[in-house]
Amino acid sequence: MPILGVIGTMVWDTIWRESGVRSPVEEWGGISYALAAADAVAPRDYQVRPLVKLGHDLAERGRRFLQELSVIETDATLAVVDAPNPRVELRYTSGERRGEWLRGGVPPWTWAELAPRIAGCDALYVNFITGSEFDLEVAQQVRRAFGGPIYADMHSLLLATGAGGQRYRRSLDRWSEWLRCFDVVQLNEDELRAISAHWGDPWEFAAAVVGRQPELLFVTLGPNGAAYVMAADALPLGRAGRSRAESRVTLRTGRVAAVAAEGGDPTGCGDVWGMTVLRALLAGRDVESAMQLANAAASRSVAHRGASGLNRFLRGEIELA
Repeated sequence: MPILGVIGTMVWDTIWRESGVRSPVEEWGGISYALAAADAVAPRDYQVRPLVKLGHDLAERGRRFLQELSVIETDATLAVVDAPNPRVELRYTSGERRGEWLRGGVPPWTWAELAPRIAGCDALYVNFITGSEFDLEVAQQVRRAFGGPIYADMHSLLLATGAGGQRYRRSLDRWSEWLRCFDVVQLNEDELRAISAHWGDPWEFAAAVVGRQPELLFVTLGPNGAAYVMAADALPLGRAGRSRAESRVTLRTGRVAAVAAEGGDPTGCGDVWGMTVLRALLAGRDVESAMQLANAAASRSVAHRGASGLNRFLRGEIELA
């Protein structure tokens, strides 16, 4: 069975909703949402290899969470480190707007640590949950060494951490070098505006950067669904480094409407969306049908709080009381 390597950080979330109803929720978050979504996909045609560092204080609890996911290949690629596991406090001020504080943290991956762990993987999913999973030089080494497709949710690469752990949006230094490390890139609207701040119009930026790498750019739009920009002749999950004789690239663009969701908690929806769309693409779905599946999964996840049990909820095995 092919193997999907998943690089990200399991964080312990404390989530405050503006209504105060059922607040706070304390649960696994971060890459845990994507791992749960990977386990919810049927048929399970890829095993999942989590490439995750756990802080010593939450290591056993983290292992128990992973043991509930049948799609996980092994926990041998986990690393328990002598540092406090990252913890995130989220305070929502409206349906999707929130303040965020990050405390604790595990050290970033080095290439020497990652190289043996990605050996044997057929595809990689990278989600920058803290933004310090690895640096640009390691990303470039991964790109040079790995022949399969690499999907990246840029997420917290567009966040900086200030005094007291408060996080705020920022632009991304050396953005073009970062983008060239990945075949498929996911951003939300705010992140697209931040990364293109020097450019002007964010959609003109998207059209300009899609071509050699990345060949496919997804932009999640919350209740407005998701949009994409892709090279018209691209094989989105094809091997990296495909050369083009021409400098200009013909593009395809489109938007897929959201599936309506009422209330609930949008935390982790982007992570569920990204993993679902990637698994669908790996299974041979075209871009828009993969996005439809991802929109439906993200919409359903709004009704569930935290990552524990989310795999079973997305499969319809359990319902909320």
